[in-house]
Amino acid sequence: MKIITIQTRTAYRQLKRLLFAFATLSWALFVSSCNNNGDKADAYGNFEADEITISAKAQGELLSFSIVEGQTVAAGEVVGLVDTTNLHLQRAELAANLLSTQAQKQNIAAQIQVAKDELERIEKDQKRISKMYAEKAATQKQLDDINSAATIARNKLQVLQTQYPAIEAQVAAITAKNDLLEKMIADAVITNPVNGIVLAKLVEQNEMTAPGKPLYKVADMSALNLRAFVSGDQLSTIEIGKAYSVKIDGPEGEMLDYQGELIWISDQAEFTPKTIQTKKDRVDLVYAIKLRVKNDGKLKLGMPGELWISTAE
Repeated sequence: MKIITIQTRTAYRQLKRLLFAFATLSWALFVSSCNNNGDKADAYGNFEADEITISAKAQGELLSFSIVEGQTVAAGEVVGLVDTTNLHLQRAELAANLLSTQAQKQNIAAQIQVAKDELERIEKDQKRISKMYAEKAATQKQLDDINSAATIARNKLQVLQTQYPAIEAQVAAITAKNDLLEKMIADAVITNPVNGIVLAKLVEQNEMTAPGKPLYKVADMSALNLRAFVSGDQLSTIEIGKAYSVKIDGPEGEMLDYQGELIWISDQAEFTPKTIQTKKDRVDLVYAIKLRVKNDGKLKLGMPGELWISTAE
C-alpha cells in the first residue's frame, strides 16, 4: 500500500508539472498572437495623385513648349505658345473693316442731321405759306409745292434713320469678331493652371495642335491619395470624412505616421463573385478606398502605404 501511494503522488506531481508547462506555453502563444495582430495594418495600398490633363485651346503650330517631365510648374506659368500669325492678320483686316464702317456711320449721322435741318426749314415755310394761303396771299400751287417738299424731306430723313441702325449693327458685329480673335490669341499662350509636377509630356515643339488636344499631364503633389483595399467586414468600421492613421516606411526601417482623410469608398466589390451566399464570401469582399494625405515632401507617387483603422491595446 505504501509503495502504491508513493507512485500515485509521483505521477500526480508529474501531471501537475505538465499542466503548468502547457498553460505557460498557451499563454505565451496567446500573447505572441496578440502582439502579431497589433503589428499588422488593416489595409495596404499605394499613393497616387489627381492627374489633370492640360489641353490646347488654339489651333496651329507649337512655336515653343518648354515642358519637361518631372518639372515643377507653378499656377499661371507660361509653358508654351501656339502660332498666331493668321489670327493677327484677321485682326488687322477686322480693324480696317471697323474703321470703314465707323466712317459710314459718321457719314450717315451727318446726313441725318442735314435732313433734319432741311425738314425743319421746310416745315417753317409750310406754316408760313399755309397762313398766307388762308389770307389769300399765296396760290394753291405754292401750297402744294411746299407740302410736297415737306413730304419728300420727311421720307428722306426716315430712310437715313433706317440705315443708321444697320450701320451700328455692322460695327457691333465687327467688334464682337475682334473680341473673339483677341480671346483666340490669348488662348494661344499656354498657361499652366495649377501648382504641381509634370507627369507626362504628350506633344513636342513644332507639332501641330488643335483645341482639345492633350498637351501634358500635371498633378498637385501637396496632397496625395492612398488607394487601398478593405474587406467587406471592415466597411462598417470606416466613415467618409474621418481621419485615420497612415504609415510609410522610414529611411532607417522605422514607420512614419501621417493622418489621412477618407474621401472615397467604391460602391462595387472587386475580385469576388457577383452572388454572395456564405459569410466567408461576405468577409472576403474587397472594396477600393482613397485617403487624402497631406504631403510633407516624403510621399512619392507609387510609394506603398499602410492604413491603420484601429490599434490593438
